[in-house]
Amino acid sequence: MRTIAWVGIYLAALVCSAIGPKDFFTWLLEVLPALLAAGLLASTRRRFPLTPLVYGLILIHCLILMQGGHYTYAEEPFFNGLKEVFGWSRNNYDKLGHFAQGFIPAMVAREILLRKAVVCGRGWLHFLVVCVCLAISAVYELIEWWVAVLSGTGADAFLATQGYVWDTQSDMAFALLGALLALLLLAKTHDRQLAELRRQG
Repeated sequence: MRTIAWVGIYLAALVCSAIGPKDFFTWLLEVLPALLAAGLLASTRRRFPLTPLVYGLILIHCLILMQGGHYTYAEEPFFNGLKEVFGWSRNNYDKLGHFAQGFIPAMVAREILLRKAVVCGRGWLHFLVVCVCLAISAVYELIEWWVAVLSGTGADAFLATQGYVWDTQSDMAFALLGALLALLLLAKTHDRQLAELRRQG
């Protein structure tokens, strides 16, 4: 994806997300990773450009975060509609977010590990990618816990547990599923783009 298009979509979504969010504190908490990601990508664009696939996936993840930040994960309207259709007891937009939390970082980790020649065998590569994604998921759950402790009930919208006692465990399970599916579905496409990036460099 071209840089101008990426930046344009990102900024448009960010502005829309920031206009009249359900709760500004929750919006800030949810969108902060997207803001940090944009800063990191901008600072590494020249010395370590990523494949178009990974840039596109990161943008999708940012859009998911911005949507969740605007409405809160427990009240995202499209998934409220799905809740009614499928008879869910809760809004499951947060599960999409945690699936993405495994799916997208899996490809970012895969790219870094391959390009930096951190591992030799593909078996070790897959193992370490999954470990990285589970570590990210675990750290995020710890952050949610710390926010809840420090801010009390103000963190309810950020946690989005909606009374589900296994929310933390299922969040990590969705991240694991996302990481495994990313490796299964995108590895060949990713390898082709990595080869093209090496030829260009």
